[in-house]
Amino acid sequence: MSVFVLVVSIVAAVVVLGGLFLVATANRLDRLHVRLDAGWAALDAALARRAVVARAVAAVDGAAPGLREAADIAEKAPRAEREVAENELTRLLASIDRSRLPAELAGELADAEHRVVIARRVHNDAVRDTLALRRRRKVRYFKLAGTARQPEYFEIAEPPVPGA
Repeated sequence: MSVFVLVVSIVAAVVVLGGLFLVATANRLDRLHVRLDAGWAALDAALARRAVVARAVAAVDGAAPGLREAADIAEKAPRAEREVAENELTRLLASIDRSRLPAELAGELADAEHRVVIARRVHNDAVRDTLALRRRRKVRYFKLAGTARQPEYFEIAEPPVPGA
């Protein structure tokens, strides 16, 4: 009888510890998804700010035809089409002669572009970490990701560094 109680106790301890391990993994995955959402919100805000600055540049400098329209399209594009629209805006902004812009506006544009680069890297780091955990066997077998959609990288061309 005592051997039976010992075996049942060991099995119960293994089940409880395994359950605690799965709960901890699910909590970590949830925190990664929250980080992912925050990273996307920051990236979206940085892209919106860049679009506003692009409109200001278009108002000052008429040398970039279609810049205002590209900024509008990039800002209003659905997420699935956002990369293409943002790449087009990046291409148009790269063609601008920044020496013709007022210094304050050129600085604002450089700052907005730099913030987009940082926000994209933060978002993509969150995607990488989330995907790494979601690919683990225990997460897949126990469906710990639930109904959360699969995260996707946001790949756009980084603007050229002025003077490089």
